[in-house]
Amino acid sequence: MVHFFKAVACAGLFAIAPVFAEPLSYYFEQPTKYRSKVPTPKAVLGFDVGDRHVRHDQLVHYFKELANASNQVRLLSMGYTNERRQQVLATISSSKNLNNLEQILENRRAGKNQNADDPVVVWLGYSIHGNEISGSHASMLTAYYLAAAETEEMKQLLDDVVILIEPSMNPDGMDRFVTWVNTNRGTSVNTDPEHREHQLQWPSGRTNHFMFDLNRDWLPLSQVESQNRVKFFHQFKPNVLADFHEMGKDSTYFFQPGIPSRTNPLTPKTNIELTKEFARYHGEALDADHRLYFSRESFDDFYYGKGSTYPDINGAVGILFEQASSRGMATTSENGVLTFGFGIKNHVLTSFSTLKAAQKNKAKLHQFRTDFYAESLEKASDADFAGYLLHEPADRQRLKDFLHLLEQHQIQSYALTDTYESGDSKYRPGSSYFVPLEQPQYRLIKTIFDKVTEFKDNSFYDVSGWTLPLAYNLEVKKINRARDLDTDSEPFTADLLTLPEQNLPLKEGAYAYAFAWDDYLAPKLLNDLLNQGIKAKVATQPFTLAGESKNEKQEFAAGSILILSGLQNRTDWFDKLMDIYQQYHIDMASLTTGLSIKGIDLGSRSMAPLSPVRVMMIGGHSVSQYEAGHMLYYLDDTLGVPVSVIDDYRLDQIDFNRYTHVIMVDGNYKSISDKTLGKLKAWVENGGVIYAQKRAGKWLASKNILQSSFVSDNELARLFNTDELTYADQQQLAAKKRIAGTIFATDIDLTHPLVFGYQTPRLPIFKNSTVIMEKASHPFVTLAQFTDKPLLSGYSDDAMVGKVAENTAIIAHNVGKGRVIASSENLVFRGYWHGTAKIVANAVFFPHAFSARISAK
Repeated sequence: MVHFFKAVACAGLFAIAPVFAEPLSYYFEQPTKYRSKVPTPKAVLGFDVGDRHVRHDQLVHYFKELANASNQVRLLSMGYTNERRQQVLATISSSKNLNNLEQILENRRAGKNQNADDPVVVWLGYSIHGNEISGSHASMLTAYYLAAAETEEMKQLLDDVVILIEPSMNPDGMDRFVTWVNTNRGTSVNTDPEHREHQLQWPSGRTNHFMFDLNRDWLPLSQVESQNRVKFFHQFKPNVLADFHEMGKDSTYFFQPGIPSRTNPLTPKTNIELTKEFARYHGEALDADHRLYFSRESFDDFYYGKGSTYPDINGAVGILFEQASSRGMATTSENGVLTFGFGIKNHVLTSFSTLKAAQKNKAKLHQFRTDFYAESLEKASDADFAGYLLHEPADRQRLKDFLHLLEQHQIQSYALTDTYESGDSKYRPGSSYFVPLEQPQYRLIKTIFDKVTEFKDNSFYDVSGWTLPLAYNLEVKKINRARDLDTDSEPFTADLLTLPEQNLPLKEGAYAYAFAWDDYLAPKLLNDLLNQGIKAKVATQPFTLAGESKNEKQEFAAGSILILSGLQNRTDWFDKLMDIYQQYHIDMASLTTGLSIKGIDLGSRSMAPLSPVRVMMIGGHSVSQYEAGHMLYYLDDTLGVPVSVIDDYRLDQIDFNRYTHVIMVDGNYKSISDKTLGKLKAWVENGGVIYAQKRAGKWLASKNILQSSFVSDNELARLFNTDELTYADQQQLAAKKRIAGTIFATDIDLTHPLVFGYQTPRLPIFKNSTVIMEKASHPFVTLAQFTDKPLLSGYSDDAMVGKVAENTAIIAHNVGKGRVIASSENLVFRGYWHGTAKIVANAVFFPHAFSARISAK
């Protein structure tokens, strides 16, 4: 198939002309006979691929026209993004295969053996980073050639392969980028990398609507695009997934395998061998066109949450491709002028080399898949324990979310039907679920549950620790024998979660109504109530009321939310309370008296009043778009709290008094003017609340707003002796100096109002930077402190672990009438750290429920 794409004569490495017109003859060998009824991209778009950047609607329109014109193309809707753009998946194969597709898919269920003659399934996924746009354009050309080319080789290919093309894996980011480029490009070609065409403003098109990197979301599945995609991934269960990206303009072209020592040990050796075999085909295709490339010296296959690695833990072969990026139409690089069309063609070449390699290795791919699931069951059977018991008695929503995540990954869990006792612990039905090892997704279960702290290679392209039960702060117990448990015969599904009877009608005319703060969505319920004008208070001390019967008691923990009838102003407040209450699976009690038999009374000053919040978050180029997106997603999408994102360059014009809170995620805030700093100080001293994380906290400390000290870069550098190191040791030293996504243990102060809703003093926290807050020198200000031996999962050098140990993770104190709350970590990391997110909610809703006065430096 290499001869489909013979070299086009050009001067130098990159073809500079024609820049604005790359006809089919540039991308494919001529002459080739095409089916006339199948439309070319130009016939639908009005211009050649590479002439300009297509919008997402134009891209989808082309695939719809292609499907309408060819009986070898079907177009499926996978769902919609946050901005209501359609995610589509084109299925391209012979008419025979498409007509028999349901049976083909049935034969591909996990654990079923494949016949040697069955078609192999290849998923071509393009441009999951929206500004890496050459892939989406290559998808149109690849699809056109597959549907239109009338050659014997193409006919045989379609008989042997079911091809899935996802033309844009990030529609919202794609359009953000494309709109910028098309708006800022000129009529003439401008190859200056500094020109606006090549410099998209904050946030970049790399991310989705909520500024998430979707190529890190295959495992956590926090974003709707990922949830839609994984559903179809498991429906088709591809043998190969090709993942098309872009990288810096001064590089060339990369394809896997990557660095051999950075492959996850759970990945079978056959997967690695097949990836190497496929590389031979990619090299041949690029050699034929005299194109530069490299392999085995960058990137890795360790974190299973990426498009090129998630297939590896699911019986398939994932392959990463990276193309040097022109970002706009053309840019000057170290290798000459790099054109948009040149990058597109590279991805077209490797799209077809992938298909050819899959076709020629069809029997090997089938056998690998069969062996993968057979070996998984064997390994599970040989394990020294039977599975994991999950337990969460207080927060049903957090447990449900985790079980649903497992379900989306085809991992089965089973509800306990009778209480299981182990030592002093009791695991009761409704709050306990068993995940058996012996199921096809054994390897995926291991990567989700295992705590790994030692690694062959300590350099990581992404996170090194992603133990998901820790992220959800769930209790996990290994069970030696499954027969010791009484479980439901049917696995968990999101629709069948066993919940206690709830949402009984509230008693009208009660003295007050109360609900606990334990549930993950309790802050959302409170926010809805406050925004409807229903007044609420939080109990800062526990209390007990007498029940209706003689021996009955109603016990409420600190953090319980009270709606006191005597404080309400709305005439229809009870009806509105009932309407909102019925939307949640959160128990609410009707209270008949304000007089407690133990603890505070309902009229106590320890019942802190709560008010609606108006949140501002500082954004802009100095701020991490990822962490801003994580925070925005949690507050806006999860809790329903509107967040006003204000770019840093506009802060001088902003009236801070419009807001109750200012949120500062990780970033470099040096550009903030003295004028803005003065306004910020005056605002917080007058009652405002600042929540800051990572380097934002360091900046506040440098401005004497946050009273905390941080470990300096020089102090961290002194942890490592460099006297005997050689030039070749640079990378190893750099890896030791990083904390590349690791999970640490903290102890939290359960008496502090900003820790309401937590039941146990040990809290796992995710850390992915070397920002270390020193142990607080003042009492009553520490919410969370790293333990003396904090490493739970992931890699961190012993010296770094020792420096983190026993230092402060989260601190909060008064600033005049206001409050400042700072964390050295991102508590809402990538939308799936449910376990620590509640502290952010507490900082939003309960900041004036505590008081910790300290003297300024």
